[in-house]
Amino acid sequence: MSFDLNKPIAIGADHAGYQYKEEIKKWLNEQGYDVTDKGVFEQKSSDYPDYAHPVAAAVEQAHAAFGILICGSSNGVCMTANKHQGIRAAVCWQTDVTKLARKHNDANIICIPSRFVALEYAIEMTEVFIETAFEGGRHLNRIGKIQCM
Repeated sequence: MSFDLNKPIAIGADHAGYQYKEEIKKWLNEQGYDVTDKGVFEQKSSDYPDYAHPVAAAVEQAHAAFGILICGSSNGVCMTANKHQGIRAAVCWQTDVTKLARKHNDANIICIPSRFVALEYAIEMTEVFIETAFEGGRHLNRIGKIQCM
């Protein structure tokens, strides 16, 4: 399954991911994608949950096709986003990991560690995330077991 790109892409970051967020948003706009920016709107110390929750909520409520979250390690935004039902946020630091997050886990939020990957690579991973479809099949049953009852 691919993303419904008739909906906007939700993006958010804390202060450590601010510059990457701005550049990825610019790249997405240049590619013709509609982007909803959930903040941070300046490079000033901030708390990642304040931006991860709105991105996750937009994806969870189907207001966004998928989400992009960025912080220093991407662990904080990923942990926060995954508290939402139906969210499968994945920490991605390589294109192969990104592909598997989509193909096998049907990830709907990519979490990028700005302190550990170059900006150009972060953009490349975003492109891979968009272009890679979920395989379904044997993975579908596994995805169904993720959500807590």
